[in-house]
Amino acid sequence: MSLGILAAMNVACEARPRTSETEGAWKSSLDQPVDDDKDQNSQGESSLVIKQEIMKNNEESSPPDQPKPLLARMESGVVVERLEIPLEPLEFEKPDSVRGIYINAWAAGSRTRSQHLIDLANRTEVNTFVIDIKDASGYVSHPTRVEVAQEIGADQQIRIRDLLNLLDRLHENGIYPIARIVVVKDPLLTKSKPELAIQDTAGGVWIDEKGVSWANLYERLVWDYHLELAQEMIAIGFPEIQWDYIRFPDSPLEHLERATFTNSEGRTKSEAVSGFLDYVSAETEDYQVDITADVFGATTSLNYDLGIGQLWEEVVSRVDVILPMVYPSHYWSGSFDIEEPNNHPYEVVKVALSDGLERVEKLGSVGSIRPWLQDFTLGDPPYGSAEIRAQIQATYDVGIHEWILWNASSRYSEEGLFPAEGFPDGFEPEPTIRINGVVLSLFEHLKERHESDSIIQGDTLKRPR
Repeated sequence: MSLGILAAMNVACEARPRTSETEGAWKSSLDQPVDDDKDQNSQGESSLVIKQEIMKNNEESSPPDQPKPLLARMESGVVVERLEIPLEPLEFEKPDSVRGIYINAWAAGSRTRSQHLIDLANRTEVNTFVIDIKDASGYVSHPTRVEVAQEIGADQQIRIRDLLNLLDRLHENGIYPIARIVVVKDPLLTKSKPELAIQDTAGGVWIDEKGVSWANLYERLVWDYHLELAQEMIAIGFPEIQWDYIRFPDSPLEHLERATFTNSEGRTKSEAVSGFLDYVSAETEDYQVDITADVFGATTSLNYDLGIGQLWEEVVSRVDVILPMVYPSHYWSGSFDIEEPNNHPYEVVKVALSDGLERVEKLGSVGSIRPWLQDFTLGDPPYGSAEIRAQIQATYDVGIHEWILWNASSRYSEEGLFPAEGFPDGFEPEPTIRINGVVLSLFEHLKERHESDSIIQGDTLKRPR
């Protein structure tokens, strides 16, 4: 992001220096809430009016087509009282191919845990961190300036006390940061503002089979709240906003029969999802930021809505990158004519991504595909290096060169990752992959495909510094 933001918000709260890095008794990353979409057991007008000054070299006035303002109630020169808005945010170089891991907010906020993960990236091919800014608990991870978050208490469980310091460290290590924001699964918003929740035909707020209430994606104020969070992240330098839970509940029919949606105005669920993406994209289009979205893995292969509002063509045509969650453990028996999908990670990912890629190519100029891959065990077999590598290799074999691994606790199988500088002579242990339910040599697989030069020996394993 090349724009300098000379501003600070007028928010009455305790001042905090940017360089604070206090651990205290912060909660272990093992105890963080798990998101069902990706967990190991299953997945009015904006109140923020923005003011900014654009800094241009040797120019005294703003250009005629100045960008839309980003953050609200900001006055130049005011001492920062919550999240600092840097005068000139860091600029991150986007890797040629994103190879990432998910970092939950507890891990990101712990100096020890985050350093372990940075060290992992430095040792391996990983070059990207997807960082929780707001997860399915409804809590915002940092001392946000967004007023709605403060009103509903979403800032009462701070997990990343110094987000700017974390960004500094990632920048120093050549790691590309992505801000993950969960949208409709938000029990804090629905409790404090029940009018924004999905309603129950029997009266009151609708509750799913797990006892969780959901925000209503037809409500414009739900859009505004999350846009404000995204704007805040853009202002501090995040180059990519990743939207998760941009959908409707996938609950059993007996629960969904009671759900009613205010302000739908005849729109389908898919139109609500598309409307949200159109809105946030339009409001951020003047800034150098990518807008990306997570979707169910099944959307790559199904040409109808599963009832959650996610249609492959509608989403991919509105984002820079679409991220299908093609976890083998989440496919039912018989998917792609595979009796045990979890035992065939290579085949499942390859077919799922091939389906999605074929549909994208028919559309022409739309977003690219970057799958979420599974680095956790759910059923048999236990997932380790062979299963992780099988999914990554399947991604490469269909012609996609980007991926992100999911583990809810942010603990990853390093043996499944390639070394940062490639394979030295005599590298041990030899990497393996699971194909057709059998663990095989990765090098033998590549030899058979005649792709070893392009996959292993090129610069694809070296992170740009």
